[in-house]
Amino acid sequence: MRILPWMMVPFLLFASTVPVAAQVSAATQRSNTAQASSQGCEKLAGLAVPNASITMAREVDAGAFVAPPAPFTGNDASAFYKTLPAFCRIVAHARPSADSDIVIEVWLPVSGWNGKLQGMGNGGFAGFIDYGELGASILKGYAAVATDTGHAGSPIDAAWALGHPEKVADFGHRGIHEMTRVAKLAVMQLYGTGAKRSYFAGCSDGGREALMEAQRYPEDYDGILAGAPANNWTDLLTMAVIDTQALTATPASFIPQAKIPAIAKAVVAACDGLDGVPDGILNDPRQCRFDPATIECKGDAESNECLSAAQVTALKQIYAGLKDVQGHSIFPGYLPGAEEGGGGWGLWITGPAPAKSLMAYFGNGYYADMVYGKTGWDYKSFALESGLRDAKEKTAAALDAVNPDLSAFRSRGGKLILFHGWNDPAIPARSTVEYYNNVVAKGGKEATNGFVRLYMLPGVQHCAGGPGADVIGLSGTWPDDPRRNVRTALEEWVEKGMAPGTLVASKTAGDTPQAAVTMTRLLCPFPELAKYKGSGDPNNAESYACTAARVVKR
Repeated sequence: MRILPWMMVPFLLFASTVPVAAQVSAATQRSNTAQASSQGCEKLAGLAVPNASITMAREVDAGAFVAPPAPFTGNDASAFYKTLPAFCRIVAHARPSADSDIVIEVWLPVSGWNGKLQGMGNGGFAGFIDYGELGASILKGYAAVATDTGHAGSPIDAAWALGHPEKVADFGHRGIHEMTRVAKLAVMQLYGTGAKRSYFAGCSDGGREALMEAQRYPEDYDGILAGAPANNWTDLLTMAVIDTQALTATPASFIPQAKIPAIAKAVVAACDGLDGVPDGILNDPRQCRFDPATIECKGDAESNECLSAAQVTALKQIYAGLKDVQGHSIFPGYLPGAEEGGGGWGLWITGPAPAKSLMAYFGNGYYADMVYGKTGWDYKSFALESGLRDAKEKTAAALDAVNPDLSAFRSRGGKLILFHGWNDPAIPARSTVEYYNNVVAKGGKEATNGFVRLYMLPGVQHCAGGPGADVIGLSGTWPDDPRRNVRTALEEWVEKGMAPGTLVASKTAGDTPQAAVTMTRLLCPFPELAKYKGSGDPNNAESYACTAARVVKR
């Protein structure tokens, strides 16, 4: 089976949270900068676009949009769509190659346009358009654009890539660039003026797309928000295969979901409170020295409270990451902490059964359909050295966004904000730290500080979730406070030159965006991290101060 049951996909959190409650549109609170008539909208159907065609241009009345079925997300946002203002909906197909068909949707507010373009990223293997994020953007007054990156399908299935290298290139980088090109032409045609500023935001694969834009297409966007980026694609999905091998090396190697709480409990017992706050959240899990051998079962008394010797070996591999034959690190492993939860290890790393985790599906799909082109490819036959070499040769140029040279993006005034949850169970947090450090090494500390910020979120899982404060303004429903909304902070930096300093992340009751805030946590520009002052409410961001992070070699 190549695809997980669709009911599991809402936990993937590949992109920003789709708003689920109606709000008064911020666009209605602004003076209109441009008006778009229905006649002008429909005329866009005849717009000549090089290597692309517009197949629909139609005005949608306020509250009248009905989204196509969402089989891969299970989301029902019908109530949300009723809150949308009137907009011009454009559907285009870009074909940069003979085997390309990149579907693009551009939504342009009929009135109240704020003069800006918002591009949005995808998740996983992409394959569908996020209508919720398009709606959230036009509610704020943006012209908005999204794409399926050139294929339709589940975000955890790569079967579309089998025998289609041009589609892999579209997914890897061309799709987002084509999306942006078409959107800018549509904006100019409808409003009679180009967007004053253009922004892109994405998490997971969307974070990879964000960095690909900054590296390969620096003219596309003025401000880029890259969350938990899967930018080192080949190494990440190679590690997914290696971890799957470790968890299935023998029948006794697999770690069932019932044992995840025991691992989490042991991690907390070993490492909680290193920041002065024993709250179950590891402020900097790189400091944690948890040894899985400490919870190995004694004798024959195996239970859900301990691990077998084979499970200990598998767990050590998960923490260790990819290493070459000399023991040198190739790609960092997962950090201890936040193993539990609906979006934790039981979903991403171990799965409900052997070789049924999300990362197992991603790793298998990548190598079967993108690297080796063999539907029946068996991960058990994989060898690290030769397999990684094959992956680099076949797909790295199209998929990896690891170039630390961002000088072209910087020279035109571009601004980049990176963020990552320290306890991400999909993409190891240290991979983003390593990329940031490479950018600093390439461009210099002072120059990098002029256009790049990195924020690490303690106790946060993949893009959101986990015990930590995970709300930073990704949802279109969060207030436009630049200290609490990372999107607003990015715009303040681009438009007013106000570089972001400390931010405040929030935790809401039941992880519901509209619920009461139960905790706030200070976020410091990396390499500084927040540390408890020693007094005050530990659930209040004001009780923390930024300090230099300790450099720890593992």
